[in-house]
Amino acid sequence: MIVQRRVVPALLVTTGLLLVAGCSSGSGGGDLPAPSWAGGTSASASASAGASQSAAPAKGSVKVVRTVAEGLKSPWGLAPLPDGSGLLVSDRDDGTIIKVDEKTGKKTELGTVSGVSAAGEGGLLGIALSPDFASDHMIYAYFTSASDNRIVRMLWDEGKPAGEQLGAPDTIFKGIPKGFIHNGGRIAFGPDGMLYAGTGESGQRGLAQDKDSLGGKILRLTPEGEPAPGNPFPDSPVYTYGHRNVQGLAWDDDQRLFASEFGQDTWDELNAIKPGGDYGWPNAEGRSSDAKYVNPIAQWGTDDASPSGIAYVDGVIWMAGLKGQRLWRIPLKGTVAGAEPQSFLKGEYGRLRTVVAAGGDKVWLVTSNTDGRGKPKPGDDRILELQVR
Repeated sequence: MIVQRRVVPALLVTTGLLLVAGCSSGSGGGDLPAPSWAGGTSASASASAGASQSAAPAKGSVKVVRTVAEGLKSPWGLAPLPDGSGLLVSDRDDGTIIKVDEKTGKKTELGTVSGVSAAGEGGLLGIALSPDFASDHMIYAYFTSASDNRIVRMLWDEGKPAGEQLGAPDTIFKGIPKGFIHNGGRIAFGPDGMLYAGTGESGQRGLAQDKDSLGGKILRLTPEGEPAPGNPFPDSPVYTYGHRNVQGLAWDDDQRLFASEFGQDTWDELNAIKPGGDYGWPNAEGRSSDAKYVNPIAQWGTDDASPSGIAYVDGVIWMAGLKGQRLWRIPLKGTVAGAEPQSFLKGEYGRLRTVVAAGGDKVWLVTSNTDGRGKPKPGDDRILELQVR
């Protein structure tokens, strides 16, 4: 497989690393049980160890605590600082990263990420902090360049003047297909210290099933950009394939990975991620009777969701909906949905892009009405603090 990336020393990790997922690894996809309301066969008592776990409460609630900041432009990624001193937000179209004081809402520009070429759904997308951020002050970013989508890291020097605090981007991984649509873009460090990235198939459907392509995949990398030890395909960054456009990644308390995915015309998906699994696109959208594809644990009509970011809080996945303009609550029972998804905030704040756990029973929620498809109002876009149960 041809993968363009900077050659760096591999991170020393034991070969016995536990893969972050709810199922055993393997090259095949296989089925994950789903309740009857999701359009498939009801889970049986013997379905899986994950399904036998206690379920989160079937019904929950959402309370808008406050508006943290407003007047944002094309916000996409959100990274809370570990000391509670602020929230870093990426601006898709301008290619800038700002710091929002989570107490006062004051916005300070760190700087512009050089090399960003914004068009359509592309631009400066997801951001994440280094696992060693307290000592190395590194910010990771996924962005669309003139030639591809790539992942970079930058030194943040808060002692420099506003607008000049970002160091030059160090490209750790490149060659991800770009397009006017379906660029993926969510990045997150997992509990194993590895960097995960959701990519899109850039409108070229066949890339999703091609394991030699980086499009339509979830990738798993070392912090230096190498294929992570223990990946399901030898010397490959590909963790799962058969995706259309992954923009949400989150782990539960048992280190199992979940991902949200845009459908085309029929079904959006929430998936429990199995290393090496084939999630079906373009041969399957939503649940399939073909056992070689991993079925979603929940699915929605595309008018109701068009999901982007997800967050895990106390046994529940919270999923932001763009076209659906609502926040979805999916209670888990192991690696299946424990009850029918419940929606909140329908139409109240427009398109919802990113949701991030904020500690305890709180989440941060970022709206996306200035992304070229929304209908912005004065003050859009904003960051909200929510109390969720």
